[in-house]
Amino acid sequence: MRIVVTGAGGFIGRELVRRLAAGGLAGATPEARIVAIDEALPPESLPLGIRPVIGDIGDPGLLDAITAEPIDVLFHLAAIPGGASEGDFALGWRVNALATMALVERLARQDRPARMVFSSTIAVFGVPLPRDRVDDDTLPLPTLSYGAQKLIMETLLTDHARRGTVDALALRLPGIVARPRRPGGHHSAYMSDIFTTLAAGEAFTCPVAPGSTSWLMSRGCCVDNLVHAATLPRERLGARRAFTLPALRLSMDEVVEALAARFGPDVRDRVTFAPDPGLQAQYGTYPPLETAIAEDLGFRHDGDAGTLLARALGYSG
Repeated sequence: MRIVVTGAGGFIGRELVRRLAAGGLAGATPEARIVAIDEALPPESLPLGIRPVIGDIGDPGLLDAITAEPIDVLFHLAAIPGGASEGDFALGWRVNALATMALVERLARQDRPARMVFSSTIAVFGVPLPRDRVDDDTLPLPTLSYGAQKLIMETLLTDHARRGTVDALALRLPGIVARPRRPGGHHSAYMSDIFTTLAAGEAFTCPVAPGSTSWLMSRGCCVDNLVHAATLPRERLGARRAFTLPALRLSMDEVVEALAARFGPDVRDRVTFAPDPGLQAQYGTYPPLETAIAEDLGFRHDGDAGTLLARALGYSG
């Protein structure tokens, strides 16, 4: 079995590669070959036995090289995230759309269709979100270039699945926490920073209001769902190939309370709220989320705020 991960040096990609190297993909033989692709892959970040490929996913030569041999499973995580895509439309379009289309075009030439797991985003829904709920019938209406680009790819992959050329699934990821505190092009970085900053004993200024609600998932749970998508029997999948994942809907107050329960009541005193209207509108008014189709297929969220916190910060419980 040959498994390829693009964006393997990223926050989610590193954990996914580690899980795959440890035999975390059911059905993969011990001889499975795992190829990790990114623009930078520090050797110390890769488990033994992983083949690193360093380069630009938009380079046709790199795409030719990685598809020269048949691929059994492709996890396509490489992307220019929301804030960076909005600030540089040309870059976002080149990576999120053109490079993905070029990769899928090559994948579709295989004699046996590859299973492709594509990381999409809840940004396909845009803002304002419906007040009552988002469910499997909610119409995607992106209001960021990032969401628009991902939605275009969802449509392309669904068509390839219909044609039988690429056995693709697109997973709409919620806010994945807790990312390291560094610039990464994520407008929603505060969703992770509130965990890491308060856990470190530091003060935190939250750019949305205390009652602001978001859909959150730990990195470990995200990888669980990516791996599950790679192993879902094709007969369980119908014409629909883009799925909104289950996620916990938590307010910033609830996040703070979960942190206080683990690290002590002084956590509350280290938080101040200074809402930014733009961030509040884009990320702070998420309604209840209903994901019956994904749940029926076996996708899951973290369960509760305490478990999400423990997994997000790398604790065992």
